[in-house]
Amino acid sequence: MKTVNILVEALPFIKEFHNKKVMIKYGGHAMIDDESMSSTVRDTVLLKYVGMEPVVVHGGGPEITRSMNKLGKEPKFIKGLRVTDEETMEIVKMVLVGKINTNIVSKMGVHGGKGIGISGKDSELIIASKKDPHKIKDNDTGEEQIVDLGLVGKIDSINVELVELLTENDYIPVISPIGIASNGNTLNLNADTVSGEIASEINAEKLIILTDVPGLLKDPNDPNSLIKQLKISEVENLIEKGVINGGMIPKIETCVKAIENGVESAHIIDGRIKHSLLLEVFTKKGIGTMITK
Repeated sequence: MKTVNILVEALPFIKEFHNKKVMIKYGGHAMIDDESMSSTVRDTVLLKYVGMEPVVVHGGGPEITRSMNKLGKEPKFIKGLRVTDEETMEIVKMVLVGKINTNIVSKMGVHGGKGIGISGKDSELIIASKKDPHKIKDNDTGEEQIVDLGLVGKIDSINVELVELLTENDYIPVISPIGIASNGNTLNLNADTVSGEIASEINAEKLIILTDVPGLLKDPNDPNSLIKQLKISEVENLIEKGVINGGMIPKIETCVKAIENGVESAHIIDGRIKHSLLLEVFTKKGIGTMITK
């Protein structure tokens, strides 16, 4: 009966989200090891089989850093952005497109899903331009320095024709977060930003960001202080109070922008919990923080 009750509870959600697109950003623990990734991929395939249209964007920061270390190249970050020279860009492409993307797609196949790996360069999905140099203060002198981030991009436009073509034909697009500049150069992009921008353009019902925290916490040291629901009008106040801080700021801002651009709800959930994706989508309680208009 417990199993039956679970299915009955899921039914209204299956009905509500039937034929709706769901953007899922794989990050954090969901990418750490084969078992975690396999579990996340299986849940994504399940969403497809119950009638939803999942689209995946994946990150890969820790894996890129590991590969750089192996090749004797020291990673450099400025305000959370990886300084990306030509050599680093080759490593980024190798890890994101050549390793992580193909790994996710092959796991989808194992679980009966039709995954297709693409990057922002395919069919000019993501047109980007180089980010402006960053101003940073020298800790010793207090003087401002201008630092070039290299091949780090900002999104100029999204062309979702390829994504739409794939979802219409029952494929699950798996997107690597790199873009193409007007001169054909590859640019390194933030995966959260990419997922939010594409979610808006494909009129996704939901944007779900998998992370390594339970969601937005009132007290970062207390996992029981989870804020389960948040309206976008409350965000600014929580940033001022310091409740939303550090790496959570860009994630929340991505969610807010997506909702302002038509996405119905955005969710920040804990990828460390098994089946967190299903718990968030198919249960009344959910498991993370849901952001709505």
